[in-house]
Amino acid sequence: MLLPVDKLGRGGPAIRNIPIAEVSLDRREVRAVGQVLKSGNLRAGKITEDFEASFAARVGARHAVAVNSGTAALYLACRAVLGPGDEVIVPDFTFVATAAMVVAAGAKPVFADVDPVTFTLGPAEVERHLTPRTRALVPVHLYGQPADIEGLARLGRRHRLRILWDAAQAHGAQFRGRDVGSFPDAVCYSFYPTKNMTTGEGGMITTSNAALAAELRLLRSHGEVSRYRHVRIGFNFRTTDIASAIGRVQLARLPKAVRARQRNAKILIEGLSGIPGLETPRLISGTSHAFSLFTICVNARQAGISRDELAKALQHHGIQSAVHYPLPLHRQPVFRGYGLDRDFPVSTRLAKTVLSLPVHPGVKGADLHQIVRSVRTILKIGRD
Repeated sequence: MLLPVDKLGRGGPAIRNIPIAEVSLDRREVRAVGQVLKSGNLRAGKITEDFEASFAARVGARHAVAVNSGTAALYLACRAVLGPGDEVIVPDFTFVATAAMVVAAGAKPVFADVDPVTFTLGPAEVERHLTPRTRALVPVHLYGQPADIEGLARLGRRHRLRILWDAAQAHGAQFRGRDVGSFPDAVCYSFYPTKNMTTGEGGMITTSNAALAAELRLLRSHGEVSRYRHVRIGFNFRTTDIASAIGRVQLARLPKAVRARQRNAKILIEGLSGIPGLETPRLISGTSHAFSLFTICVNARQAGISRDELAKALQHHGIQSAVHYPLPLHRQPVFRGYGLDRDFPVSTRLAKTVLSLPVHPGVKGADLHQIVRSVRTILKIGRD
């Protein structure tokens, strides 16, 4: 049974709708964009160069290469290091672009199940899928939770594998005190509006490998080394100074935004703990979760309600939620034949049970109380 909103209010003030995501922009971004427009230099120029340098410095990498989307970042990283027929191990539970860009670069994705606690690719599972043709890994810091960077890097060195990290949701995440963007070989970010920081659309690749950075810059701009002189088949994946102007402001705000997400997540974890059938995100020792998303798992048998029923009920209570993601990669039509559910028990379960709740900086104390109270009311769990 769906409980109506007025059952929560008890005659008090009306509750507000809480969106799953909220773009945070103010006059600083407006001023920055206005200055670019007045300059007349809209393409990538000095502002983009400064944004790249600032981003590299923030994460602790030597180089940062700005592009026009997170997908472009993944594609260029794959294109720069992979060859035709190379096998690349990819987590089965992630956004489709992670594997799709491996295919677009001419390589073959090999799906591996994810860890049941962190939802990320782990060394033991990778070992199961290694073959003489394996050339690289593309681990994902899913929802902002760092993968086991140390374990995967150690495995990569042992088997001479390249590692291309998908950090599309991990701006500001840390592993053992280091930003996830500082690790080799390359780290790919997205600046889509729902991320921890945005440029409207955009992406970034960080690396401390000067040769790789140079290759990425060639590929993003038609392989051009000087005006109308081309040494690679490349692409127009350039960003603009307009996007970079927004990015510089957002980057300055990133630490505060991540702290707000972490604070909100902590309150939600405490408020939702102990509910039968409800699994909240785990905080892993030695890592700092960036909480691009706050994602719970709903065990229908134990909770007495399915994930989709809970989402519908929350909508009645003014709370948006979302499913990231409803299909594991092996069940995507484009990857039909890459495996069966029994090969990926964790990712198959996650696709049926995950539900993301609002955690962005726009979620305030009263909103968090509303979310916790609503979930507990829907599941008929009272607070002591």
